[in-house]
Amino acid sequence: MIVKGAFLLLAFMAVLAIFGRLRYPGRQRLQAMKCPRCGRYRIGRSACDCGGGSSGRRG
Repeated sequence: MIVKGAFLLLAFMAVLAIFGRLRYPGRQRLQAMKCPRCGRYRIGRSACDCGGGSSGRRG
């Protein structure tokens, strides 16, 4: 009985993971926060340390 419950829980978690990868909320906003030149995340409204990208967040 416990094994059956554990198996159902794992199956449910796998289904949630599949649907989560298909449509991840906020994916575009996270991509907009990255520097287009080096790929690091920009924190705050300042420009990236590498000198690339504009100041402020897009989106």
